[in-house]
Amino acid sequence: MGIFSRFTDIVNSNINALLDKAEDPEKMVRLIIQEMEDTLVEVRSASAKTIASKKDIVAQISKTEADAADWQAKAEFALSKDREDLARAALQEKKKSNEAAESLSKELQIVEEQIGKLQTETAQLQEKLADAKARQKTIIMRQKTATSRLEVRKTLDSGKIDEAMGRFEQYERKIDDIESQVEAYDLGKKSLHDEFAELEAGDKINDELEALKAKMKQSAKPAGKSAKAK
Repeated sequence: MGIFSRFTDIVNSNINALLDKAEDPEKMVRLIIQEMEDTLVEVRSASAKTIASKKDIVAQISKTEADAADWQAKAEFALSKDREDLARAALQEKKKSNEAAESLSKELQIVEEQIGKLQTETAQLQEKLADAKARQKTIIMRQKTATSRLEVRKTLDSGKIDEAMGRFEQYERKIDDIESQVEAYDLGKKSLHDEFAELEAGDKINDELEALKAKMKQSAKPAGKSAKAK
């Protein structure tokens, strides 16, 4: 069972109900606390890895944005030297850098959502663990006085326990199936929209190149007038 499946079971579990149905409540409460502590360690480890991933993505975004600015400067320089071919190539590279930065930004948003979820889950698990530890002694003391009541409940509720566990297993299988479908989905498949977007991308580069030429021509005019004045 995965970390998040265990986490969900723990947070949603009713500790008293589990103990009422246990043959050895003292042993059961120790196991519950141990399971919570182990899961908490794993959740914190997952949080640390996700935060590290976020820092790496932020660094990559900064680099791609800097690359885009650098290619823009190179395009302007090439055009000033009448190297339109180099200017066009530089603008193509700038476009790639901008697209990479946009993709990384979307990835960053997903990672930030994951971090928020992990923080919430960690707080919930800590609260559940603190509650279990606070009640541990009281729960163990109830064992002797609840023995006869426990036997009655075992007789009455054993079928219900099996039914509930069967439902848990059924839900887990459904979730595993959904996760498998998501992983198998071909995210790289191009849609009709993507095909048209690529077709239009070339026109956008041409428009940007023309705009850059106009900008360079406009900035050169004052210098020409000044030279004539001398």
